[in-house]
Amino acid sequence: MEGIVSFLVFVFFVWGGITFFSLIFMIKQIDQYERGVKFQFGKYRKIMEPGWRIIIPIIQSYRKVDMRVKAVDVPDQEAMTKDNISVTINAVIYYRVAAAEKVILEVENYEYAMSQLAQTTMRNAVGEVELDLLLSQREEVSSRIKGIVDAATDPWGISVQGVELKDVILPGEMKRTIAKQAEAEREKRSVIIKAEGEVLSAENMAKAAKILSGTTGALHLRTLQTINDLSSDQSNTIIFAVPVEILRAFERAGIGLQRKKPGSPEQSA
Repeated sequence: MEGIVSFLVFVFFVWGGITFFSLIFMIKQIDQYERGVKFQFGKYRKIMEPGWRIIIPIIQSYRKVDMRVKAVDVPDQEAMTKDNISVTINAVIYYRVAAAEKVILEVENYEYAMSQLAQTTMRNAVGEVELDLLLSQREEVSSRIKGIVDAATDPWGISVQGVELKDVILPGEMKRTIAKQAEAEREKRSVIIKAEGEVLSAENMAKAAKILSGTTGALHLRTLQTINDLSSDQSNTIIFAVPVEILRAFERAGIGLQRKKPGSPEQSA
């Protein structure tokens, strides 16, 4: 009798130990930022929410899916713009899993597929725009890439959060050409601004001349004021341009005075 009791106790402890360790292996933990895709007899059953969940070995299986936002660093890609200029671009794409069951059932490796799709889409999008648009409106190009990738990955259960073009690398010759173009544009603006200033200056001078000519003695006063301004600096030399006709008039006047003096040779004769 005692032997039977001892045997039953032994069986009980053995069965309890097996059950305990089986439960340990059957309990699976799903973290808060994860979701579990549960399969039963190889068929999709349901989504496992965060917490402890029981998975029966052999009969059931599961796969974890990270629901956090991921960043895909798209490596340097050589592309040809619409105006046939070769550029090298790189970008980063931010996305997150929206439907955990789709990324497991619809695509084999969604991270690798996302990276390849991003590279192809970026090259195609750059080929549809000109270089000036690519350099000046990166946000528009990024939005276009985001829309294409988001639409293509929607059946996979992926939501694209954003696309950022990090760098656009141009050939050395193209950089020099753009620098020359920018320099010519700045020179053009400088010439235009200078011409506009000369036009305004001429208009003001014409108005001033009209006012001076209409007032008696104003021109002489302006001349004296200018001389006074110049005389404040001793290093300045003032030169008056006198017309030749005035000098000749003075010369004739001097000759006439000499002839009118008493005792001159002409009067003696």
